[in-house]
Amino acid sequence: MELLEALILLSILCITYFAFFYWKWWAKKSLFPPGPMPLPFIGNLLQVNINDLVSSLMKLHKKYGSMYTLYLGSQRYVVLCGYKTLKESLIDKGEEFSGRGKYPLFYNFTKGNGIGFSQGQKWKDLRQFAILALTTFGMGKRSLEERIQEEVSCLIKTFKEMKSSHFNPEFFLSRSVCNNISSVLLGDRFDYEDEDLVAMAEHIKNIFKISSSTCGTLYHIFPEIMDYIPGPHRQLFKHFQQLHDFILKKARENEKTLDSSSPRDILDFFLIKIEQERNNPHSSFNWNTLAMSAVILIFAGTESISTTLRFTFIYLMKNPKVQEKVQLEIDHVIGRQHMPSVEHRKQMPYTQAFIHEVQRMADVIPLSLTHSLTKDTEFGGYTFKKGTEFIPLLTSVHFDPTMYENPDTFDPNHFLDENGCFQLNPAFMPFSTGKRICLGANFALMEIFIYITSILQNFTLKPLLSPEETDARPIGIFLANVPQPFKFSLIPR
Repeated sequence: MELLEALILLSILCITYFAFFYWKWWAKKSLFPPGPMPLPFIGNLLQVNINDLVSSLMKLHKKYGSMYTLYLGSQRYVVLCGYKTLKESLIDKGEEFSGRGKYPLFYNFTKGNGIGFSQGQKWKDLRQFAILALTTFGMGKRSLEERIQEEVSCLIKTFKEMKSSHFNPEFFLSRSVCNNISSVLLGDRFDYEDEDLVAMAEHIKNIFKISSSTCGTLYHIFPEIMDYIPGPHRQLFKHFQQLHDFILKKARENEKTLDSSSPRDILDFFLIKIEQERNNPHSSFNWNTLAMSAVILIFAGTESISTTLRFTFIYLMKNPKVQEKVQLEIDHVIGRQHMPSVEHRKQMPYTQAFIHEVQRMADVIPLSLTHSLTKDTEFGGYTFKKGTEFIPLLTSVHFDPTMYENPDTFDPNHFLDENGCFQLNPAFMPFSTGKRICLGANFALMEIFIYITSILQNFTLKPLLSPEETDARPIGIFLANVPQPFKFSLIPR
């Protein structure tokens, strides 16, 4: 009898809870764009494929239009889709949409410190400082371009030692690209077998991999629960902590020999800024924001570029005629004896168009990090409260049929005008857009251009499979798309 009473009471409580949940949801329904009906606790997880969230969001985009409401667990988001909607929100109302939404995968480690996940005045201070430091540093004794050229020369030498054998380029690319950001942050490059470089590259690779896994997605949705459940996501913060400790170690070493009149790297710039503001109790510059900013910069500046380069190789192998056209342009503009430089880009429209088309199709970061409103804002016929969170679906921009003639087809002509001149399509957002656009976007484009032109200047890519069998479809779940594993050989020209 007692068991029956307990079951009845439990049923009443469940019914009451469900009724209260749907009453609240229905009361607020008209205040938000339409979307699938959520369930308590899990939200819309039954309407999406947790193992391919981006595809699910694209399907909902086709059903509900350019703006819809989605519940991931108990967290409500408004999903922004298509070029027009992202332009009107992130660009035209950039200040209002400049807040950073909750992103447990990274926020629970950074605690809102660092460039990527800070808010308000702290974010503005750190971002403005980072841009100034990169600009000043880039015009120093060795420019950013020269550092990239030096690193690419080392990579070319390593590739030549492979002697046309088949290999997976991931190992070399990740270390090479990591060296570029290390040169800027830490002042120098490492040998490819250096223990510190190998450790950094492995930590970055594992963070990228775990963040894009099913466990990473679930942690983003249910952080309070996943903190107590074993799995790969538990290793995520260990990898972050290892990078954090390595950066702090380097910063302490820099502090001992710091010359304020001659900064050697970005760490020196930050240390100088900390000293200048040591008497300001409200300063955004301290050892914690230094370490967190550097960790995010080295993470964002390594794996995304390495991944983009691997996708570029795949599209070159899948489209041999495109590879020939790029090489012809390299031979005509640069020749075989001169190192490619940024200045060459102006004379190489087809190569620029090819690189931009790879970035569009690869769609390495399909979802921009979540944004939140900094104040109450009217947008799209709704009045959203301060703190409302938005997911910019970048995939919907890169495959927007109103902006690209054949969005599902790889075609460099998407970035060429009728005269064959390079023409940037405004619906090109691999680095996001608006106030929160990646501050290393120009540095990344410089890297990709110099890497690709230098490699194709020296080699022709030869795949193991035929172009028809070469698979360019990405593997992606949540944070990032990554290419299918592949091997190739590099034939010296």
